[in-house]
Amino acid sequence: MAVRRPATIAELAAGGKPALARTLSAIETAADDPAFLQLLDEAAGAGGGRVVGLTGPPGVGKSTLTNALIRAYRARGETVGVIAVDPSSQITGGALLGDRTRLSTDPEDTGVFVRSMAARDRLGGLSDHAIAAVVLMRAVMDRVIVESVGIGQSEADVAHVADTLALCIQPGSGDSLQFMKAGVMELPDLVLVTKADMGALARRAAADVQGALTLARPAGAGLPEVLTVSATSEQGIAEAVAACDAHTAKLEASGELSERRKRQQRHWVVDAVTRRFGTVGRGACDIDAALAGAGGPFTAIARLDAELRTRFRPS
Repeated sequence: MAVRRPATIAELAAGGKPALARTLSAIETAADDPAFLQLLDEAAGAGGGRVVGLTGPPGVGKSTLTNALIRAYRARGETVGVIAVDPSSQITGGALLGDRTRLSTDPEDTGVFVRSMAARDRLGGLSDHAIAAVVLMRAVMDRVIVESVGIGQSEADVAHVADTLALCIQPGSGDSLQFMKAGVMELPDLVLVTKADMGALARRAAADVQGALTLARPAGAGLPEVLTVSATSEQGIAEAVAACDAHTAKLEASGELSERRKRQQRHWVVDAVTRRFGTVGRGACDIDAALAGAGGPFTAIARLDAELRTRFRPS
């Protein structure tokens, strides 16, 4: 007898890791099911856990840092979900699992769930499926870590799901200059200079980043905190966790967290419509009305997709 998929967030939370695994699998198999879309919308509207996005180039140490953050959160008794976004196979389109193999978690630990997902055709690293997975994890886990694919300058997508975006930079790499060119310095809420055990080189990188942020940020805008961390020696990890906590606490106190998530949801709909139907399709629909009428971003996307396919169908 087939095991029933959770129909509500309460059932998803009660079902533990097996229920979460089944539900995440349904993202690809039940994408057009109205009941499943309703579940995704319920998850999007739930307060849920806090999402930390890690972005930065390959080799900067995001996976090692993810391991350290998992240990820190689990030591506090918090449940942790991880979305490790991997490059896509050119043959199957699936994840190559490079990031997941670098994450060392205890399979018997019911408080940790790791899922690798393919970047697919997204240069910025997050497919529609990955966004849905983040939303589901966020609804039932205390913390969600999203580790981006790490392809250099196209690192913006993770900002549209994260409550706190941490940009990771490696000492001696010239990353800060490259990111300034790409405009990425406008995005992070926190900057982590990895491999702090390199000493003077890491401190120099932190100073360079501070200067780059001053030049890249709009006048009057606050500057993110810059920390040096070493995931292998645990140096700076407690401070990084505290900085993430402080950032989300500030967002919550000001009401900005709710507003940020509303903007993110709207972006998901705009982005989905634009990618599928171009700017003409985007201009042919009322995103805000669709969101209000659908009750959530995932149902709104499905309804707009059906509507625009009908309108643009060749006669």
